[in-house]
Amino acid sequence: MLRKVGESAWPISEKDAVVSIKDASYPIPFPQGLEFNSPAHGCWNIVHTGMLIPEAHQIYVCADNCMRGVVLTAAEMCEEDRFSFVIVEEQNLLSGNLEDVTIEGTADILRKLKEREEKTGQKMPKAVLLFTVCLHHFLGCDLERIYRELEQRFPEIRFLRCYMDPIMQKHGPTPDQKLRKAMYEPLNPDRNKMDTKQISILGSDFALDLSCDLKELLAIAGYKVRELQDCSTWEEYEELGNAGTFLCCYPSGKYGIETLAERLRRAFLYLPLSFDYEEIRNEEETLWNSLGVEGKQILSEWMEKKITLCEEALNHAKQIIGNAPITIDYTFHPRPLGLARLLLIHGFNVKTVFLDSISPEEKEVFFWLKENYPKLKLISTVRPEMRVRPRQHSGKILAVGQKAAWFTGSRNFVNMVQGGGLWGFDGIRRTAQLMLEAFNEEKAPEDLIVRKGWGCESCI
Repeated sequence: MLRKVGESAWPISEKDAVVSIKDASYPIPFPQGLEFNSPAHGCWNIVHTGMLIPEAHQIYVCADNCMRGVVLTAAEMCEEDRFSFVIVEEQNLLSGNLEDVTIEGTADILRKLKEREEKTGQKMPKAVLLFTVCLHHFLGCDLERIYRELEQRFPEIRFLRCYMDPIMQKHGPTPDQKLRKAMYEPLNPDRNKMDTKQISILGSDFALDLSCDLKELLAIAGYKVRELQDCSTWEEYEELGNAGTFLCCYPSGKYGIETLAERLRRAFLYLPLSFDYEEIRNEEETLWNSLGVEGKQILSEWMEKKITLCEEALNHAKQIIGNAPITIDYTFHPRPLGLARLLLIHGFNVKTVFLDSISPEEKEVFFWLKENYPKLKLISTVRPEMRVRPRQHSGKILAVGQKAAWFTGSRNFVNMVQGGGLWGFDGIRRTAQLMLEAFNEEKAPEDLIVRKGWGCESCI
């Protein structure tokens, strides 16, 4: 008998996909195994992130099945002219010449880009992000030979060692972390241009909001801020390396930016996104002290005003949202449990958090919630049961994040990913505003979140 895809001959149990936080284990609350990939693809992938480098070209060397997603990402960004690929076929694996396929395929692409430059005037790339894949690992390819030969043939181009190898996802730095490291390896500043009053904020996909605490404090201290998102030329990109201090706020960027600071012997600050008042206070004091700015009383008074604005925004949102159920997911922000705690202690009715693991940065808040809010539900996004779990709800539910919206079917959701450039006390205030807006105004999830790349046509 024919059965619709998704239907089951037996009832689907949620026991491995849903757990009360009191019964959850740290850092992995759910059994690992076969994974479901939901259509809610709002977070950036490696193609989006790599496109942030101006005057750079991406080349992927992989099989057809892997190529599909990255090609679609480039197309939806309208950046096809900055993207090329080399298809690896079965015969290339059997003949053991994947190194030659990678070298000659890349060289052919670059020759064609040179021809394009001669015909149209469109300049050759200053850098190439060359992505090798799982197949290169399986066959034990000599990656150093690949890059060495390409650098000899094209000395005017900087080749960045990039990887699309999900088989390495759970061992050492992830492909995302390795990419964020590779993106800043060309930075070799002119020693004569080092600016001790410049801070380069790197490692995130989104530029920080102009109103965020960091930018306001740096402006008060007389510092110039540079971010990759503001760079439109290779020369502007190179200026990032002239900073006296490198600052990172996004967890996935910490590995790469810390490595950059060590290589260039510059100061490094990691001030992660947070929803905890005390942590934010400590981070802003750390920043203030590192800048050598006088007037701690000024900072203290400034922070108290910011906290007052947070409290006003949260209390106002609570008055409107009331006891409506709230669900949060990890794609909205790298600290979903931190947001849950903030909202719960302010009286909001947080019912569930969608996540698949707990980061070390949330270990403390995980155990705090375990003790103080034991009924809080954690729900997986990748367990296979989620493929057939009903995606509807009764009554109005506020979803904070795209996956939370997709899995609940809510039309009242905060459409933001990866922290969206929010930071500090102002980030808390803006989050409260966004929740209120989402509660009051319905959106069509089908039009907004069943897409890869937030904004779809272009996210840069």
